[in-house]
Amino acid sequence: MLSKIIVLLAATLAARPAVSQQSSDQAQPPVKVNVLNVCTPSADEQKEIAAALARIPKQPLFGTDFEISHGRSTLSEPPNFLQPGKNAQMSDEPSVASYVRIRREFAVQALFASVQYSFSNDGQNMVETLVLHVRDPKDVILVSLEDSASAVGSPEAMVAANTPASRIRLERFGKSGIGLARCTASENGPPRDQTAYEPLFRTGSEVLANYRRLLGVGHTVPAELAQIPDATPKPKSTKPAGKSADKK
Repeated sequence: MLSKIIVLLAATLAARPAVSQQSSDQAQPPVKVNVLNVCTPSADEQKEIAAALARIPKQPLFGTDFEISHGRSTLSEPPNFLQPGKNAQMSDEPSVASYVRIRREFAVQALFASVQYSFSNDGQNMVETLVLHVRDPKDVILVSLEDSASAVGSPEAMVAANTPASRIRLERFGKSGIGLARCTASENGPPRDQTAYEPLFRTGSEVLANYRRLLGVGHTVPAELAQIPDATPKPKSTKPAGKSADKK
């Protein structure tokens, strides 16, 4: 009889940690992951993007505050807007980019508080980004427009070419962001049909071209880059994305 009691007590004690662990697992909150569909946004998302772009002033009244800066930045990982394709050339070395930033404040009565333009060149890619921050965010917090090109050309040619927008992004208050981006062919299939989004890309490109002119990008960017020692980064050794070097 005593041996049976000991066996029952041992079984009860052994079961307790399992019950405690099960309760602990059930108490863990679920993880929610939001995946942005930037290649084919929904009809409602397209309407939001179009409405946000339409509210960007074409002839803004700037305040007296402004900022122009330049420098060099080191990135250990490639920017998230660069998606390596099948034949993309990527490098394991840190990316060193020369950059120029221009910021202007809007007048008090304006919907947007400020606009910031940035240009960067890491020797492989040149990128332009235009960000407009809303003054009193109730829905949209900011609107971001972006374009990029290979660094085989010069920065002067890049800023003068009015490169079309390839990425549009909205950050929203209390909601996940939405975006639209040019999506090329992938290893698993042909390029997506983005004909329906051409009006949005066209409007975004017009906004970029207008603010390049308003901010004096054409002469400011080359002049600021000229003040950075060795502003033209040297091309880095590259290898096909996803392939490792052969070992001998």
